[in-house]
Amino acid sequence: MSAGITKSAPRIVVGIDGSPSSRAALRWAVRQVTFTGGTVDAIITWQIPALLQSNGWAPLYVAESGDFEEAAKKTVEAVINEEVQQADIHLVRSRVVRGHPAQVLLDAAAGADLLVIGSRGHGAFAEALLGSVGQYCVHHAHCPVLIMRGEPEEAPA
Repeated sequence: MSAGITKSAPRIVVGIDGSPSSRAALRWAVRQVTFTGGTVDAIITWQIPALLQSNGWAPLYVAESGDFEEAAKKTVEAVINEEVQQADIHLVRSRVVRGHPAQVLLDAAAGADLLVIGSRGHGAFAEALLGSVGQYCVHHAHCPVLIMRGEPEEAPA
């Protein structure tokens, strides 16, 4: 290998929404970077629900958007604190970004080595095999995408 070629530490982007599969995705990513010497960007998105933005005639009053952002920040920090061992916290950087989850994750994963997302989140079709965000990311990401279904259940004894 040429002395002029260096590879930066691997970076894994993880989509967090508080669901069990997103928690499993975070745990997996942190375990992976402990082996590879990389870092994890734990991304949570937020947006003002469309129903609150307009009623068709005139915009509705919406509480400060900071309320939505603050709730997202609390969620991602709680998930990190609950799922990542204290010794590994320094490997994880949390980010709170306003926008549609699929696009935010794709933008965050630009230049990343891997994008890890849960198989389904809190959407209306939570029983689907793969949610709409996951589908979009799988088809449009410019890096490998790992879909985490959650921890395997223990088989009965």
